[in-house]
Amino acid sequence: MSVWTDVVGQAPAVEVLERAVRDPEAMTHAWLFTGPPGSGRSVAARAFAAALQCPEGGCGTCRECRTSVDGTHADVTVVATEGLSIKVEDARALVQEAAHRPSLGRWRVIIVEDADRLTERAADALLKALEEPAPRTVWILCAPSSEDVIVTIRSRTRAVRLRTPRPQDVAELLHRRDGVEMSMALHAARAAQSHIGLARRLSRDDGARTRRHDILTLATRMRTVGDAVNAAAVIASIADEDGAADSAERDAAERTRLLETLGADPGARTQPPHIRSQITQLEKEQKARATRFARDTVDRALIDLLSLYRDALVRSAGAPVDLVNADHAGLVEQIRSSMSPEQILGAMDAIGTARERISANVPPLLALEAMAISLRLPT
Repeated sequence: MSVWTDVVGQAPAVEVLERAVRDPEAMTHAWLFTGPPGSGRSVAARAFAAALQCPEGGCGTCRECRTSVDGTHADVTVVATEGLSIKVEDARALVQEAAHRPSLGRWRVIIVEDADRLTERAADALLKALEEPAPRTVWILCAPSSEDVIVTIRSRTRAVRLRTPRPQDVAELLHRRDGVEMSMALHAARAAQSHIGLARRLSRDDGARTRRHDILTLATRMRTVGDAVNAAAVIASIADEDGAADSAERDAAERTRLLETLGADPGARTQPPHIRSQITQLEKEQKARATRFARDTVDRALIDLLSLYRDALVRSAGAPVDLVNADHAGLVEQIRSSMSPEQILGAMDAIGTARERISANVPPLLALEAMAISLRLPT
């Protein structure tokens, strides 16, 4: 066992990182881990941090390895925003922390899991620390691609590119780590298109599998404008329901914990002004988190839809490629037989356009309605 055990399907990247741990000449002060969603960027970043702290270079069992991986090591800081962006004040706090020498470990490691969410001012605040690094400090930034990070940050980091792991590798991880039955693990890995986190959820949550099935079946139900508008509303409502279920209990617990920390009475009808301001700030952060979760849920639904049209195109071309949705072969065939290859490509373009619009802050329902109208099956 080592810290790299859960970094599946990334042998070339692991080789680069292991060499950096062993050889000071191969080490640098700032790294940029890129890879598609679900490829394991944050897992690789934490494993690298553990290997840097470990006296044996990443044994996976010592205290340094365990605390680095779970984020409790005193010299490993992990920033994983749940909001829409990382603000300048957060970046400035990281810069101050990076200036300190390690207190216990060999290195002070700063991991920014969502470097693509740095605002322009926040990225500018990090530049000085990246240009003039403190001794024994290592920055690890994570983003889907290098283009998602501003060029001034990108030029000051060493890139490590992760790839999408094979479904078999993801399934073996779920089987070994989470005890998922191998057949279910492989089914979930294929349905998730090797997105490790989503595959884990699909393998363990009946509701997640049901919601995915409901999304896929929408593709064969859109024949009129009314059908398309209804389908868009269904996708939006699924995202809202997921967000409400995910956040309601956590939001209430965070509010109670804040009031207890401030010494306020959680049951009081009114609170003093200074406490009300803290509650308002918390509610603002919770709203931003809910917005991001809803957008991410919608985006995942669109990726699932995209996979269905991809499968239809594969079938239409007669390509010897495995289907993502082999368990929904009937839906795939219905789309293939109803649409020409050119129409299938047009549907895939419409889904891609909707994803871009939502990421650019277009109201999701409007983007979904425009997309759904383009996805109508020929009558």
